[in-house]
Amino acid sequence: MLDYDVIIVGGGISGLLSALTLSKHGKKVLVLEKDDAVGGNCNSYIVDGFQVDTGPHAITHLREGPLRRLMDEYFTYLPFFVDYGHYYVRTEKGLTKIPSNIKDFVTFDVLPRKDRLMLSQALTKALTQMTFGMLDGDQPVYDYLPKGLSEDTYDFVNAIAYFLSGKSMKDTSVNRVLYGSSFVRDSVSEDVFGDVEVAPGTSYASMISDKLSKYHLRDHLTSLSRLATNKVAYAQAYPRGGLRSLLKAVLYSMPETVQIKTCSRVSKILTDGEKAIGVANDTDSYSSDIVVYTGFVKSLPCLVELPSDYIKKLSTIDQTLSLTVWLGLKEKMKEFDYTGSEVWFKGGAYWAMPISNYDASIAPKGKQLVGFTFVIDDKNNIENEKKKALELIRRAVPDIENKIEMTHYQLTIPEKAAVTINGFFTGTRSPVKNLYLAGTDTDSRSMGVTRAAYSVVEMLKAMKEDKIL
Repeated sequence: MLDYDVIIVGGGISGLLSALTLSKHGKKVLVLEKDDAVGGNCNSYIVDGFQVDTGPHAITHLREGPLRRLMDEYFTYLPFFVDYGHYYVRTEKGLTKIPSNIKDFVTFDVLPRKDRLMLSQALTKALTQMTFGMLDGDQPVYDYLPKGLSEDTYDFVNAIAYFLSGKSMKDTSVNRVLYGSSFVRDSVSEDVFGDVEVAPGTSYASMISDKLSKYHLRDHLTSLSRLATNKVAYAQAYPRGGLRSLLKAVLYSMPETVQIKTCSRVSKILTDGEKAIGVANDTDSYSSDIVVYTGFVKSLPCLVELPSDYIKKLSTIDQTLSLTVWLGLKEKMKEFDYTGSEVWFKGGAYWAMPISNYDASIAPKGKQLVGFTFVIDDKNNIENEKKKALELIRRAVPDIENKIEMTHYQLTIPEKAAVTINGFFTGTRSPVKNLYLAGTDTDSRSMGVTRAAYSVVEMLKAMKEDKIL
């Protein structure tokens, strides 16, 4: 007799969402997590009275995207989300909203007027080419830029590329910028379901699984119209109470048929012929019909035998290392009197977010918590990177120097695979039968928790096609 219907390797948000959804389909599930706590990058903890997240987060595509569908169908407890706010760029003059349409971009005086006009023309050209299928999806942003731009403009575009892909504009495609900037949507639109007659008992999850792969921006002309009418990035939010409130919602929704074991590192995925039949760790082995692997797919060859050509593809998965500096401030600063996030680009780039503005309880009374994230080179000395990060923060916000009472550093891989031109994404099926994959190295759409949710939706779709669900 099998121990479990499904064994899930990894207790990050992808693994937990996989466990939740599969258990709600009647499966007996075991989750094995190597660390002493679940959640991975979707978690929060206390440092000197401040509640820090594991990196700043924005939950995207929340109105109509994959996480919303999973929450509507599978959660029994829903977190409360606060509207995310706006994206800003910070300069010596203060904050300016990052434009999301051509009209706003032309008046975006952070950049020289000549550069704005040249970039506006390039953006219009790119969207027109995409609309008619003429845009090379692998073309780097750097190669697409007009010649003769100022150094500030190159730095700004480079900062946006890092923000959207974790890599420079030489490794980021034009497509990624168009999708990531909200001019083109990579989520699932409500109108996908508008012409579907829903049979009694049919779930949103099964509908999204049926429709997701068939939806390819049916009306491209709406993208062109958004050049003039788009106002802000749509349906983005932050969970009140921090990331751990989202994690708690997932855990509270788990049925009793889910067992979670922490401090349990899987050492081998067991197979019989070409089929996965369970897993083993240092002390035990467990049998199952299905194994879902949600760890770093680059590490999969250490756990199970795979074809050499597949292993070669896994080696091309690109990753980014990030350093987040959390600063607990003695008092609230006018420089951070906003909700949303900011980008600094002169002499270096960061992404910053004052998360205590969404929920005052995240910081002690009267104080403020701001997170600053930097993409760093993993070959460099980390202590030097920390010093450079603090120097850049002080240059961007000089008044912050005497307001800092808590400094906390996090070193993370924010996505299991960076969205680069030559980077590889595996998809949900592995070469081993009954071994499925989920996580942010299996699906390139969006970022963070939203990308993890996309991967789980695709996993459900594949299992339905394989008659497992």
